Amino acid sequence: MARRKEGLSDRHKKILEVLEHYQESIGYPPSIREIGKAADISSTSVVNYYLDQLEEMGYIERDRKVSRGMRLLKDVAGQIIETVQNVADDLMLIPLAGRIGAGIVVQPPTSDFGVFSPDEGVEVARSMLPAKEQTAPLYALEVQGNSMIDAMVNDGDIVIMKPAQVANNGEMVAVRIKDEDETTLKYFYRENGRVRLQPANPTMQPIIIDNPNNIEVQGKVVLVIRQLGGSPI
Repeated sequence: MARRKEGLSDRHKKILEVLEHYQESIGYPPSIREIGKAADISSTSVVNYYLDQLEEMGYIERDRKVSRGMRLLKDVAGQIIETVQNVADDLMLIPLAGRIGAGIVVQPPTSDFGVFSPDEGVEVARSMLPAKEQTAPLYALEVQGNSMIDAMVNDGDIVIMKPAQVANNGEMVAVRIKDEDETTLKYFYRENGRVRLQPANPTMQPIIIDNPNNIEVQGKVVLVIRQLGGSPI
């Protein structure tokens, strides 16, 4: 069996950069699939191969019994990173319920929420959520469209929602327009007897609902999980 060459390859370095980004900016480790996407590695087995090597070289620590059970010990330069609490046990799995329009409205949850498998979800550290939402019955939606880009919500991002039937002015909500049987993600404003669904994109016009009874608030955004370069972060 050929021995592995000493030192880090470009793939080793890229994976370490992904792990460092998650540990410093996101607050919890990436999944194997997320590492593969960010490092441009299509096979999860290849990702695991490089992770095993990094563990052998002392760059990471892994707990294979826990989802996302890995921790960065040294950076690309080989500098030891201060020990941080392993947040894997603090992760909660939020069901990925479907897609929501942010630009063009799409079909409402009853027809669109079945696009993901029942066991698919988004893992989020409880510490990332407001305290009062950490025990709430949350769900996740994948965003389609760019009407909320100035609110840092882009096409392909994930929004974590809590169920709600009413909204206050200025809140970002999922709203169903009843007579068109469509739903969208917008800022909510009730004014002058009407409802304004306001995009966060200066190139797009608001949706004005003359009859407030024609809308149905379905949930409020409590967290946005953004993408970087087309890959989840």
